[in-house]
Amino acid sequence: MKTSVIGFPRIGLHRELKFALESFFRGETSPQDLLSTGHALRERHWLQQQASGIDLIPVGDFSLYDNMLDTACLLGAVPSRYRALDLSPLDTYFAMARGYQRANGDVRALSMKKWFDTNYHYLVPELEDTTCFHLHADRLKQEITEAALLRLKSKAVVIGPYTFLRLAHYTGTKTIRDFARTIIPVYQELLAELGQTSLEWLALDEPILATDSTPEELAVFREIYQALLQEKHGLKILCQTYFGDVRDSYDILTSQLSFDGLGLDFVAGKQNLALLQEKGIPGNITLFAGVINGRNIWRNHYRKTLDLIHDLQRHTDQLVLSTSCSLLHVPMSLETETTLASGILKHFAFANEKLQELNDLKRLTALYDPDHEQLLQQNDALFNGTRYQANPAVQQKIASLTSINFKRMPRRAVRERIQRELFQLPVLPTTTIGSFPQTAEVRKNRADYKHKRITPKQYIRQNKQFIADCIQLQEKLGLDVLVHGEFERNDMVEYFGEHLDGCLFTSNGWVQSYGSRCVKPPVIWGDISRRSPITVKWSVYAQSLTQRFVKGMLTGPVTILNWSFPREDISLKESAFQIALAIREEVLDLEQHGIRIIQIDEAALREKLPLHHADWYPEYLDWAIAAFRLASSGVRPETQIHTHMCYSEFQDIIYDIDAMDADVITFESARSDLSLIDTLRAVNFQTQTGPGIYDIHSPRIPSSKEIEHSILRILDKLPLNKVWVNPDCGLKTRRNDEATPSLKHMITAVKHLRQKLAEAAQ
Repeated sequence: MKTSVIGFPRIGLHRELKFALESFFRGETSPQDLLSTGHALRERHWLQQQASGIDLIPVGDFSLYDNMLDTACLLGAVPSRYRALDLSPLDTYFAMARGYQRANGDVRALSMKKWFDTNYHYLVPELEDTTCFHLHADRLKQEITEAALLRLKSKAVVIGPYTFLRLAHYTGTKTIRDFARTIIPVYQELLAELGQTSLEWLALDEPILATDSTPEELAVFREIYQALLQEKHGLKILCQTYFGDVRDSYDILTSQLSFDGLGLDFVAGKQNLALLQEKGIPGNITLFAGVINGRNIWRNHYRKTLDLIHDLQRHTDQLVLSTSCSLLHVPMSLETETTLASGILKHFAFANEKLQELNDLKRLTALYDPDHEQLLQQNDALFNGTRYQANPAVQQKIASLTSINFKRMPRRAVRERIQRELFQLPVLPTTTIGSFPQTAEVRKNRADYKHKRITPKQYIRQNKQFIADCIQLQEKLGLDVLVHGEFERNDMVEYFGEHLDGCLFTSNGWVQSYGSRCVKPPVIWGDISRRSPITVKWSVYAQSLTQRFVKGMLTGPVTILNWSFPREDISLKESAFQIALAIREEVLDLEQHGIRIIQIDEAALREKLPLHHADWYPEYLDWAIAAFRLASSGVRPETQIHTHMCYSEFQDIIYDIDAMDADVITFESARSDLSLIDTLRAVNFQTQTGPGIYDIHSPRIPSSKEIEHSILRILDKLPLNKVWVNPDCGLKTRRNDEATPSLKHMITAVKHLRQKLAEAAQ
């Protein structure tokens, strides 16, 4: 039996890629410096997998920014606005990722969306009617050569044509079927070129098969692969799926197409085992079985996994043990963890440890190994007994919840009238999403406090100065509703997790979110409760500096859960409700201390939606919406509740978002060209809303005319009294010299529009 992994983290044990990218973006290092860092990381990660006994090591899963962007460049799918810049291939690549500033007008970046139900953001390819695919496989072939020189047994990994086309954005009149006809020859050429290398396996990743597919879409999939699999050029072709089950396409994959390998997720793919048991799998197809969880950090329970493997062996003797998905979604290694006790760390498996787990399972399936029983007993010990002390008070609160705890009173329309009279905000009220730039001074202050180089009093005094400067800047710019800037926060989830009992934090458990952006997710270890007020002192201080309203800024329970590594011994619903009760206490404390506007961000509400529509209720949305309402419903009608949501497809759950019963919702929508407003209009969305008016993930500074044009587009479709104006996300990743002029242009645009509206009313 062999082992493989679908993909490996690329950011580096010490986030080497992050720092190399940011240095390159600042112009401090050369393209060759960046490429050299990438080469060194690839080699290191390959050798780590080889040393851990992995038989088929992925090549092509590494990326300088994003794999979907890599695939677009591999296929020559570069939109015309980037080709017109006449840049080098590397500069074109990053212009697509981050936008490009030039004297005669800026070029916006590709839009970003969440990669299925993960917290990873991918760049959405754009296909114009004039797009002509052309193969550019030099980078991939170079990496295959690098691996061959190291004498590695590797498989090439490329995103498949069907997933690429399903996730692409079509800017013209052509459809997926039109582009399917033109993409086939390019993948055929790719097979021909890779067939001349030392490769045995080519994995074409088709995770879109774990989502709902219409018969028409599956017909396109079938047509693509019927053509591709006619001539394999000596390669074995693996169709790799992950993130769920392939209930719509199992028959096509196993009976109608001549794949040599099929990769199935037996962790998140709840129906895959039943499909295999019911329908079987042809003997000429190697099953790449995803049995190690690539999404969570808990150790694998070997006896349970061996039962699964033995069940799989009853249906096939061609079996490769693999991860359930790419290990991109977990931290690199426990090697650098120095703060948590060994009694805790022994329960964790990061990417490197998951490699060892695969090797252990391979050993345990061998016919005879004298160490079998000892290995199993050591593993069993991790799962015997209780690893933490339960909190009876939290469990009693959960058991005592009734329907009244989830209902906001009075109804939204009444609250809206009360709040308009109280707040007296102008039309098109302006605000930001929460955070302001995390400058070097801000990060140093936090680091100095963490490492005890300054006293708590010094830390607080410096943070208060940052807040005072931020309030002064916002007043000078003319914002209507202010924020305190969040200078005390390292991350919107990590910060709250650090103040909740039941959460643990690693030292270096970094996971890539997009590009150079990394997060360090909390680990939900036990029952969750709030130790003491978390944000109150900062919000109260900020409010004391101004007569304008300052928002209290919180992260919502579903986002905290979704951006953490959750427990596996209780339901996600119970974990969400525990967190919601803790946030509810914070909301009521803020209200009691005079904070009249409270934002509870649910940036990640959409991303954990089950991939099959049939599983949405009650498996997720019923309790996810209820968790937000539990956190927010205890306030008086005079208190205005805001929330914010990040890059996702919101159209299909827009009624559920309205049912959250917030007073104001801001959306991250600038990169999707404000397409969300059509949906808001179509469903008569009742919540006041602020579609993000410009993209903060790009360094480009939008002009006031550009912003004014975007606001007019919104007002053409949404009622004036329902619209707020704001950036599309927090500003922490931007520099001051980017954030301040962008906000200034936003305010200028709003003031000009208010003047025009006033003149029109006379």
